[in-house]
Amino acid sequence: MTTLYETASPKIRLFLGHEVPETIYSGAKWNEGPAYFPAHRSLIWSDIPNGRLMRYDELTGTVGILRDPSDYANGNTIDRQGRLVTCEHGARRVTRTEFDGSVTVLTDSFDGRKLNSPNDVVVKSDGTIWFSDPTYGIDGDYFGNRASSEQPGNYVYRLDPATGTLEAVITTMMQPNGLAFSADESRLYVVDSARTDAPENPAHIRCFDIGENGLPVDRGVLIEATTGLFDGFRVDDEDHIWAGTASGVSCYSDQGDLLGKIDLGGIVINLTFGGPKRNILYMCGATEVFRVHVRARGQNLSGGGRG
Repeated sequence: MTTLYETASPKIRLFLGHEVPETIYSGAKWNEGPAYFPAHRSLIWSDIPNGRLMRYDELTGTVGILRDPSDYANGNTIDRQGRLVTCEHGARRVTRTEFDGSVTVLTDSFDGRKLNSPNDVVVKSDGTIWFSDPTYGIDGDYFGNRASSEQPGNYVYRLDPATGTLEAVITTMMQPNGLAFSADESRLYVVDSARTDAPENPAHIRCFDIGENGLPVDRGVLIEATTGLFDGFRVDDEDHIWAGTASGVSCYSDQGDLLGKIDLGGIVINLTFGGPKRNILYMCGATEVFRVHVRARGQNLSGGGRG
């Protein structure tokens, strides 16, 4: 049975008492990378092992296939012009889908060597594209194509699509995964999900300040995963951090305090906000996709944040 509950002061209201998460899709193998597109009221996400991008039409309630094959697409986001930006495990690249449906390769290598398997992606208000590059897509054939890493480490990169400049801006994490900016973009939060490789490895969200030079400065661990690990998450317009967990979704303050939970009785891998008011929380379970109205609002893409 689904349970929504708040643990903090009554002044912080996260949920509507009568709302219960509904299932909008089932039958996937591993859902990931949800991104909401206000212009056509739709949710895009990846079903990685099935190698396809899916699309939910918010107006009709129908689900269809957007792209098949998708090159084992994982993370998706929307850029400042309303275009789809996608991390592809199979081709080990980051792409942009243009308005005419053509696909532009934004980057597929660093220092002359192939990327590992770009995983999650966000676009900053200055147009730069930030993405994580762990090895999950090359570790085996289920989430991509098994291959050897050509990079000396697993990094977070910043890409300037205007110049093509690609920089490794975080090089100290084991398996960088989900990432999101604070509402004012002064901080970057990044998941390290390396516990997938060994139980003693990290399973937390780290906080990075964005310095005057635009580069992240590590401020340490903000939130430790108490069960399982973190993967994808979003930050709302009041800087609350909504993270998928082993049992559903947990919401934290920007200081790392637990504010509330949605207990779905199963894993939530990634999530995003959608709807005309950005107050619908879309949640990707492994085989199902859920949604529920909440009191929070996702960041406004047109106003400089991430939705």
